[in-house]
Amino acid sequence: MVLQVTNSPFNEEQVDLLNRLLPGLNDSQRVWLSGYLTALLGTAAGAVAPIASTATGQTVTVSTADSMIPTASEFSSAVKLGAPASKEVTVLYGTQTGNAKGLAQQLSRRLEGEGFQVTTVSMGDLKPNQLKKIERLLLLVSTHGEGEPPDAAISFYEFLHSKRAPKLEGLEFSVLALGDTSYEFFCQTGKDFDQRLEELGGKRIIDRADCDVDFDEAATEWMNQVLAALNVGHAVASGTVQANTSQVAGGQADEYSSAYSRTNPFKAEILENLNLNGRGSERETRHIELSLEGSGLQYQPGDCLAIYPENHPQLVQDILGAMGWSGEELVTINKNGEQKSLRDALLTHYEITVLTKPLLTQVAALTGHAQLQELVQAGHEAELKSYLSGRDLLDLIQDFSLKGHTAQEIASILRKIPPRQYSISSSPTAYPEEVHITVRTVNYECYGRERYGVCSTQLAQRAEVGEYLPVYIQQNDQFRLPDNPDTPIIMIGPGTGVAPFRAFLGEREETGATGKSWLFYGDQHFVTDFLYQIEWQRWLKDGVLTRMDVAFSRDTAEKVYVQHRMLEHSRELFAWLEEGAVVYVCGDEKRMAHDVQVTLLQIIEREGALNSEQAAQYLARLQQEKRYLRDVY
Repeated sequence: MVLQVTNSPFNEEQVDLLNRLLPGLNDSQRVWLSGYLTALLGTAAGAVAPIASTATGQTVTVSTADSMIPTASEFSSAVKLGAPASKEVTVLYGTQTGNAKGLAQQLSRRLEGEGFQVTTVSMGDLKPNQLKKIERLLLLVSTHGEGEPPDAAISFYEFLHSKRAPKLEGLEFSVLALGDTSYEFFCQTGKDFDQRLEELGGKRIIDRADCDVDFDEAATEWMNQVLAALNVGHAVASGTVQANTSQVAGGQADEYSSAYSRTNPFKAEILENLNLNGRGSERETRHIELSLEGSGLQYQPGDCLAIYPENHPQLVQDILGAMGWSGEELVTINKNGEQKSLRDALLTHYEITVLTKPLLTQVAALTGHAQLQELVQAGHEAELKSYLSGRDLLDLIQDFSLKGHTAQEIASILRKIPPRQYSISSSPTAYPEEVHITVRTVNYECYGRERYGVCSTQLAQRAEVGEYLPVYIQQNDQFRLPDNPDTPIIMIGPGTGVAPFRAFLGEREETGATGKSWLFYGDQHFVTDFLYQIEWQRWLKDGVLTRMDVAFSRDTAEKVYVQHRMLEHSRELFAWLEEGAVVYVCGDEKRMAHDVQVTLLQIIEREGALNSEQAAQYLARLQQEKRYLRDVY
């Protein structure tokens, strides 16, 4: 029950505080609070006050003979919390794009505001022997690719799931998992960590929270519950009786927050929008320049620009037509009761180009459609995966005859459109108060209808110079230039994967870095698809770029890719590795990045006179030393 002034004896301020605190309490904490309030009523000395029934149905009692307020030891004994009096908390994160890190930092600031001593650390930096010493662990992690941990989390993930992992009977923990419901293995890494920590003896502070791409509300709610549980649990152990709930609501900006962020994007003016491909190319790649003037937004080479896109107007119109809606219907789009016209909501607020299992499950419940209900049942995973691939909301409407349902019924089960992230292709030193991105336009035919990449097509067809795009900076600390400007760098990025390396070299030119640099670049045709060709040639001439090897796959009878060029120069490449070079890979994970990694292992094995196991260990060491960094998608 949600407390209100009308259904309780509390005033408005008290109702607000209680509604913040109570939802985050577990059974033991509810028992403790019940007993504490009973004691405050003045139970006669020597009496035994019944507190409540536990989750197992057992009634817990607390003696109040010696004091009007039961002692911490009495409550700990009765409720069997056994919580440590220490206020030390470790916030551990594993991130690929920076979301988990940003949330970890937000959580840490809130914990510090509650008086906790917080250690915030990346999984890539946590030493295995430190784990045994941690008493309270808050773990935030994203799932990458097909249910895999982020690159920086791989070593810790493998250690925790190995026989070397320690017993953790003294550990209290909770997990926040980030994922995308359009992927089969939604939040799998977080689920794996949660299960493994329990197997090793850990006890949950609160249950795991699984967040979709629109994670802000769910993550804030998890933080609220964590803070409430930790505060009340500490009060039991320390003998104090008042928890500070000043920040339990969360979500407010503080002195560390940027004025513009994921939840408050900056409207950036489009300064330039060019097609980088030559006439006759099968591809269209847009070079977009945006103004950040007046935003205060800052970025480093390696970071991403996130854009909140708009859906294609034709798809929106087709959906309205298929459902018999006018588009003028008002729909409520969030828990705050904000309303928009249906047309505007479909254009700017809702995801309509991707289908997910949760969406189909909700539609099946709404419509009662037998075939759809069967499709989402266990045992039909292969059929479901096949149906979800390449289809959108219009397909769902037409395939399962959804016409007849109200706009609000359908809108209420759609998820918010997620931002699209693009590697920044400009140096902030070379282009102050500007940001550049390099975007390949996506369009194709599928199931008898033309399909569009949401953001890429908007940028190519409907984003004019002088118009504005809602943007924010997504930090990517896992993809940075070396601190030492003398360090050699090897950059591997075909197609738009070359974007961050334009930023790298622009920054190195401006800062006067002296380390060697080597770029492997590839695309389809030399004449039409050599992105930023003039800039690479100038940097080669000026010595900013030491060497460059290119592969244009459609210019030769046999297709040649960047990994073939790497093999051709395997001896020199391995020599650079031995000199301490950092390797960067940017691009498609499933094909290009996978093939590049296989090639690197071959080179290490061949040139280092190692066996396959030793080569794998060599590459793993490069990862641990942050000398093999990937920005893949």
